[in-house]
Amino acid sequence: MIKKFLEGGKIVGTHGVRGEMRVECWCDSPQFLAQFKTLYFDEGKEKIKVQSRAHKNMVLMKMPGVDTIEQADLLRGKIVYIKRSDIKLEEGVNFVQDLIGLEVTDSETSEVYGTVKDVLRTGSNDVYEMKGNDSKMYYIPAIPDIVDEIDIDGGKLFITPMKGLFSDED
Repeated sequence: MIKKFLEGGKIVGTHGVRGEMRVECWCDSPQFLAQFKTLYFDEGKEKIKVQSRAHKNMVLMKMPGVDTIEQADLLRGKIVYIKRSDIKLEEGVNFVQDLIGLEVTDSETSEVYGTVKDVLRTGSNDVYEMKGNDSKMYYIPAIPDIVDEIDIDGGKLFITPMKGLFSDED
């Protein structure tokens, strides 16, 4: 199911004494999250106006009405959400949250191997962490030689597994 609001990060602490908050960024970069002037709490139920800036690997965020360290500290642990329609993605780029839960299927045989549980960022390419039907965890490199198609609407990730991906064979 495609979510209207996507998790952008989590308030993990305060910064200074004037109500600024430190947000752990769950996006590609703190700069990406800091560009939004409107974010949301409670999976989109509460709209908040923010002023944000990237600071090291965090986002520093200020909200109207939060003017003290004590007020900011009360928001610690809250998740901030971004409205999907406010984000423009390049062709072929997907949200990690949309990939989690996809059924991993063999492109040729239609055999279902398991479900995507997480996306790991390795630097050179992403890796899809999959829980197999045998309850083991497998790691699928997100490269064109293996990943054939991502069908978000259909809930499937089609792959051509390389030798040894699901066994000890070489």
